[in-house]
Amino acid sequence: MEVKECWLCGRNGSVDPLDKHHIFGASNRKKSDKYGLVVYLCGNRCHRNGEYAVHRNKETMELLHRYGQHKAMNEQGWTVDEFRQRFGKSYI
Repeated sequence: MEVKECWLCGRNGSVDPLDKHHIFGASNRKKSDKYGLVVYLCGNRCHRNGEYAVHRNKETMELLHRYGQHKAMNEQGWTVDEFRQRFGKSYI
């Protein structure tokens, strides 16, 4: 059984249900799914509305993009250039 917790704060979603968030959205959403580049976030607090919520805070989004790029490169054995070819830009 997969244990789900918020990537940002570590909560388990019992008070604020967790949302699945694609690290690279828009045209890269399907690639995020394909390569497992998704995280769980507290729906209200860390995903949409809190001070550090990924959709409201540029620094949080940048941190998540860097994490996602490192994860993809490590798991797929890609270089920075290979990541850039697939996702359009480098975040590190």
